[in-house]
Amino acid sequence: MRTTIVLAAALLLSACATPQERAARKQAEMTEMIAVYGPACDRLGYAQQTDQWRSCIISLSTKDEVQRYGSHAGYGGPWGGRHWGSGFWGRGW
Repeated sequence: MRTTIVLAAALLLSACATPQERAARKQAEMTEMIAVYGPACDRLGYAQQTDQWRSCIISLSTKDEVQRYGSHAGYGGPWGGRHWGSGFWGRGW
């Protein structure tokens, strides 16, 4: 429930943002990801500012998000639920 409220608030706020504000927010997110995951990718042997280094940063960030929020974070799937029994096929028809 709390997650739904937070997501709804974020959606409403993003709808009010200008393209420049959204771009600045995305740039800030990338800067934070580089600060957090960049050193690990450096230690893994990737040269900074290369496509492989950027890919490493995105991969590590995604891995942490999946561990933190689960592989289905906020995704209801095509049947509207997280499990087979919660969508169309789970109604016993």
